[in-house]
Amino acid sequence: MRKYLIINADDFGVSAGVNRGIFESHTRGVVTSTSLMVTGRAVCEAVAISRDCPGLSLGLHWDVSGEGDCKVGRMSNPTAIRDAFQRQLDAFSTLTGRMPTHIDSHHRLHRRADILPVFRELIEPLGLPLRNENDIHFIGGFYAQWEWMVTNLEYVSIPTLQRILQEEVREGWTEIACHPGYVTADFSSVYLQEREEEVRTLTDPRIRQTIEALGIRLVNYTDYLAQR
Repeated sequence: MRKYLIINADDFGVSAGVNRGIFESHTRGVVTSTSLMVTGRAVCEAVAISRDCPGLSLGLHWDVSGEGDCKVGRMSNPTAIRDAFQRQLDAFSTLTGRMPTHIDSHHRLHRRADILPVFRELIEPLGLPLRNENDIHFIGGFYAQWEWMVTNLEYVSIPTLQRILQEEVREGWTEIACHPGYVTADFSSVYLQEREEEVRTLTDPRIRQTIEALGIRLVNYTDYLAQR
């Protein structure tokens, strides 16, 4: 069986710098898919960019936490979860004129034990892939801050991504999540300089060379939906 790889950039729309990082990581690098944060201050710019990138599939990055945890506690109520999801799905459709190709969430919040059952219920009638809830093997290890506010850029280095490609991409379908971007004044986060390092890695020619040498086919979520 062949290896099919989606490289998905989260947080599209959160800032102008993140938008630029994702755009460059797609046009000059190996990013094939992205997830739109409709709550982001640069979401309209992100949508405009996406229209010039037909090969970049566009999903919904559900967000109720932003860069902190102040809103998370409110989400234990299933009605609140449903309402928040529907508002953001409607906003996505209004902004883009179409449905998302996939669904995931900021800080992987949909994976929380009290939220996941509600999300499964919401996603099932849509027929859309939900991160970690389908036959796509998910890899989240390309991330530079595995301890809160402790940065190790080795985790998003070229050798690390090459190792992930060689050792963790399985036969069938795989998604690698990433967070490329540039530091700009319109966005504050504990994860900033790390995003710029991700751009450097994702656009380095050695990564595409490694993918080709391993016989991996780069695809996006539109391709995944088409083969089902």
